[in-house]
Amino acid sequence: MADLNAGIFQVGPDTSGGQAQRTFFARLKRVALESGRPVMFGTISSRQGKDPNPWTYQLEYLDECAAAGARMWGQTTTRSINAIFSLRSYLPFDGLPTWRQVRALPLDEQKRRLRDPATRRQLVVEEAGMKPRDDVFQGGGAATTDPRQPNYANLYAMKGVDWDDPTVAQLATQRGTHPVETIIDLVLADDNQVFVQPLVNEHPDHVLGMLRHPRTLATFSDSGAHVCQEMGSSLQTHMLSYWVRAKQAFTLEEAVRKLSFDNAAAWELNDRGLLRTGYRADLVVFDEKRVRPGMPRVEHDLPGGARRLVQKAEGIVTTVVNGQVTLENGTATGNLPGVLLRGPGARTS
Repeated sequence: MADLNAGIFQVGPDTSGGQAQRTFFARLKRVALESGRPVMFGTISSRQGKDPNPWTYQLEYLDECAAAGARMWGQTTTRSINAIFSLRSYLPFDGLPTWRQVRALPLDEQKRRLRDPATRRQLVVEEAGMKPRDDVFQGGGAATTDPRQPNYANLYAMKGVDWDDPTVAQLATQRGTHPVETIIDLVLADDNQVFVQPLVNEHPDHVLGMLRHPRTLATFSDSGAHVCQEMGSSLQTHMLSYWVRAKQAFTLEEAVRKLSFDNAAAWELNDRGLLRTGYRADLVVFDEKRVRPGMPRVEHDLPGGARRLVQKAEGIVTTVVNGQVTLENGTATGNLPGVLLRGPGARTS
């Protein structure tokens, strides 16, 4: 990369913290200084590990790298990174014997079984035998989607997209029911009910602190790797609806720049990110008073009918790629003008 003077080095760091992470960051700084190339890592606030490095340390590290001449960027989210559960996809209990039998049935039969008092009692009994989450997470949740006993104080029943949902623990207390029964009752009332388990970046104040740093980029999504368990495709619309409109933490202009030009410039996409003669005509036209994420849903549109999470947006009127309209009010036009982007180091035959 240094010889070619091309390429971007990106890495997802270990979030367990302690001296190991600090040693890693020291090595990463050398990579940036010796290569002269942009280096990026995920800035994360986490309750994981016995000695987690605070998110403020990561921002101080970015400043130190910049002062030394390194081109170092932190990628951050605009909200928490979550595991997502639902009756139509996965529930935390699916690996338990009785749950596994029930979940293998067609959806209507599942709901019939979940209404059966004897089955419900057995499902609650089996949940008690699940391996608990490690105490060192202090109510957070490991960055994993493995089927451990949920921390119901950190499992939210999603009612909207405004980052103010009730926890399952709160709802169970209000209803006077076991948390497992609370979840069952919620999915019986609406089989599209979604539950969100924050994994990292759980605290809005921490996320805001990272977003405000001049060397962080508002881009850290995972919309393809875990298609039915985790999804970050709402990060941009969440930025506009939550941090701009609801919280007024950024002006609209600041947010648009952070979502467009700042990212393009960091990746050295020098013909994108601005409305300027000679630049690529990549545009998103939206209503600033209405733009917001839609609720996530489970669709069965992958090959073989496999499931995936889909989260669309409200308030986006038109999407333009290379001067052609590709989406109008969320509906594809059939135009496919996008092309593979090649960096300056790419070799063609």
